[in-house]
Amino acid sequence: MRGLSVFLAATGLLAPAFTLAAAPVQLNAARLDSTAARTELVLSLSAPAEHSLFTLSHPDRIVIDVDGAALKALLPAGQGLVDKLRSGMHDGDLRLVLDLAAHATPRSFLRQGPLGPELVIDLYPAGVSPDAGAVSAAPAVAAAAPAADTVERSPAAPAHSRDIVVAIDAGHGGKDPGAHGPRGALEKNVTLAVARKLAELVNQQPGMKAVLTRDSDVYVDLKERFEKARRANADLFVSIHCDASRDHSADGATVYVLSEHGATTEHAKFLERQENDAYLVGGVDLSGLPPLVKSVVVDMSQSAVMGMSFDVGASVARQLAAIGAMHRNSVQQAGFLVLKSPDVPSMLIETNYITNPRTAKLLQSSGYQQQLAKAIFTGVAGYFDRYPPPGTALAMLKLRDGQSSDTAAMGYADNSIRK
Repeated sequence: MRGLSVFLAATGLLAPAFTLAAAPVQLNAARLDSTAARTELVLSLSAPAEHSLFTLSHPDRIVIDVDGAALKALLPAGQGLVDKLRSGMHDGDLRLVLDLAAHATPRSFLRQGPLGPELVIDLYPAGVSPDAGAVSAAPAVAAAAPAADTVERSPAAPAHSRDIVVAIDAGHGGKDPGAHGPRGALEKNVTLAVARKLAELVNQQPGMKAVLTRDSDVYVDLKERFEKARRANADLFVSIHCDASRDHSADGATVYVLSEHGATTEHAKFLERQENDAYLVGGVDLSGLPPLVKSVVVDMSQSAVMGMSFDVGASVARQLAAIGAMHRNSVQQAGFLVLKSPDVPSMLIETNYITNPRTAKLLQSSGYQQQLAKAIFTGVAGYFDRYPPPGTALAMLKLRDGQSSDTAAMGYADNSIRK
């Protein structure tokens, strides 16, 4: 959800809809120069500011976040190793994206220029070491500005990391018992037990945090369930259920994501909202946008979210298949209401059939519930290990270790200013 706000802002379609408060630091000028040895971007600032830098691949890009800054200058045209430059806002910080013409190694530092502080980003072509570049030592920013970032960050991750937030929804509850199984088996009890075990595994994982939509036998409205996930800035919404069938021999798990029809229906309902009914997508208020622009933005957001949902759903389905039969081997699509958040990747897991006497007994056993929780967790963690959302502790760790993480499937990680 955090990154989708960048994704939406990056399109440029949101510019008329909102105005950010004036930032204490202004980027007053930007200059790009190129030689055979290196390409240099110089950003003139009104005051020293911390920054962070990271790289993305497929295609090659460099992302620079300048803390609390606002762009007050035109960006130069691309040259040398830079094909083009783009800008956007990310969590109140100025984000610049350099689309590269060729792979490059970046180095960044802050220096005192003739008119004030300058943030310099040097790019070196493949095979050229930054240490070999003929760059004269730049005078340091005056000690009176201790907040300045004078440490080379490349290819370090953003300075302030966060946890990956997984919203876990135990289906049914309270006055809604869900499906009934033999000998008093109730879906609401099984889903809560599995959800709690899954939350415990998530919370034990460094860099991850679980948020439960319910942690007791209470009724929670379906819309309130995914609204809780959105308020928690969740990176993923996982809804736990048990299946039911008149065929008492039916067994196996199924993973669902939102169907195209479900997305289209929700899209239409969104556009039917009154103009004064403020609604947020990726943290951005769309209520003031023209209908056509609003439609395009919602469609782009839902498309990115559905792609991410499919990928993480497939990762979970593979792990569930390893512990028992799948009722449906591939990820299925449906119009479940809890899957319809336009800015949080979501999936619904039917853990097994509670109407089958054999699997109902399994579903009520703590050991099998733990197996289900571990399979779901392994699938989710494996996905985020491959596609860590930018700004998270996992993404920072990978960048520090020099690992490349494929972000192609992460709409808010790469498509955002592709974040």
